[in-house]
Amino acid sequence: MRTKEETEAAAGVGTGARAGTGAGDDHVPVRFDTKIAVLLRDDLEPWARLNVTAFVVSGLGTASAEVIGEPYTDADDTTYLPMFRQPVLVFEGTKEMLTAAHGRALSRSLLRAVFTSDLLSTGNDRDNRAAVRAVGKDQLDLVGMAIYGPRNAVDKVLKGARMHP
Repeated sequence: MRTKEETEAAAGVGTGARAGTGAGDDHVPVRFDTKIAVLLRDDLEPWARLNVTAFVVSGLGTASAEVIGEPYTDADDTTYLPMFRQPVLVFEGTKEMLTAAHGRALSRSLLRAVFTSDLLSTGNDRDNRAAVRAVGKDQLDLVGMAIYGPRNAVDKVLKGARMHP
């Protein structure tokens, strides 16, 4: 089993044992060598944008434990679930841009989660997985995706996308 430092080094996370963890000097900004990003199709309704974002980011923590920080505790010692250790940046773009970004994410072997237009009308995980399974990767009608990986690779995947307003 790998140590945390070995896992981070293998994933290209941080520049040392304390990078990206928030440990150390509280006055030094925490910088991450990785990026978590969501790309949404620009024609989604507001409720769908929130739904798609929640769904696609949920997959990242299951595939890469390093993206999850420590549990939270309030002043009364009530414990809360851990969340991502770094910000999630949300972008938007056209249908064509999403298709191109998907191809770039695949070619770079980045961790990714997808949400297709079919999933907006299903009501359960089994039907969601079946809807994606029924379509080849080049024909997916993507409305959103989450990606995680080295910051520069994610930036290249998102080329041309704009920050969500």
